[in-house]
Amino acid sequence: MRIRKAARPRTLRGPAATSLRVEPRALLAGLLLRAATLVLAVVLIGTGDFAIAPGDVVRTLLGDGTPADDFIVNDLRLPRVLVAILVGAALGMSGAVFQSVSRNPLGSPDLLGFGYGSAVGALVVITLFKGGAAEVALGAVAGGVLTGAVVYLLAYKKGIHGYRLVLVGIGASAVLVAVIQYLIAKAELVEATRAMVWLTGSLAGRDWAQVWPLLITCAVLFPLVLGQSRALRVIEMGDDAAYALGVPVERTRMLLMLAAVLLTTAAAAAAGPISFVALAAPQLARRLTRSPGSNLLTGALMGSVLLLASDLASQRAFGADQLPVGVVTGLVGGVYLLWLLVMERRAGRI
Repeated sequence: MRIRKAARPRTLRGPAATSLRVEPRALLAGLLLRAATLVLAVVLIGTGDFAIAPGDVVRTLLGDGTPADDFIVNDLRLPRVLVAILVGAALGMSGAVFQSVSRNPLGSPDLLGFGYGSAVGALVVITLFKGGAAEVALGAVAGGVLTGAVVYLLAYKKGIHGYRLVLVGIGASAVLVAVIQYLIAKAELVEATRAMVWLTGSLAGRDWAQVWPLLITCAVLFPLVLGQSRALRVIEMGDDAAYALGVPVERTRMLLMLAAVLLTTAAAAAAGPISFVALAAPQLARRLTRSPGSNLLTGALMGSVLLLASDLASQRAFGADQLPVGVVTGLVGGVYLLWLLVMERRAGRI
């Protein structure tokens, strides 16, 4: 069996004893994912009942479009695309954090129950209090954060062990699914229908009211998570090695998990529970870069590409019937999860 060698990282040294670690393949992968994000965004903005050519989309975004194109692009379609980019990036980065913290490829918010916690919080607001969109978003955030705290406390025993975190998360997911079913069964018809629409996960009808809170959340939490990337890489080596290297393991782990939970719940508040993006994006990013470590930024970029591609497929691949993007990610993600389980079984890890 021939073993491929990954490109050796290079260290660029500058003045005042500064240095920057550069991995050529990871850098190239990041550039390609950024380009794919821009191309998919332009195509998506031009997709709809009133099709707009990519060149016209670019001209309109630069301020040279017609009044009709300006209204369609900037007021109707651009917010939806921005929400897709931000939700995908938030889920990709949160998935990378949880998989690194748990040292388990199955350690994603989908399987740990945080998405279901957000769903319970949103459904409580919808079915019991008949709240509006803002109240539903706050309920989703509160439900996800509360679930994260409970899972962390139940999984904590002289530290957080990866498989214990996954098992506790799976148990919490089962309980929360039962709660979701109970709330829908007891709700009135109008609220139950609204709840089912929210649970599907969709980007339809998203406007600037969803863009700004999500953008602020990502702008605050992304630098925080990226700033802990070195500590996260050390934690992946094991708690004993991390302590020996001077990393405050539990404090760092708690900070990163809190940030990842907030990213997950903010994404759910903006677009509903979008499944499997957080699971697949970090793994695909790692295979693309062939780089050790958490691949936080590449995972975020991969999440944006996956969600944009899924949204494009939901609008074009099924003829006149447009599916919610959550249905497409569920279909693709389910197949990916089966493949991942087979690979983990062959490797002897499960």
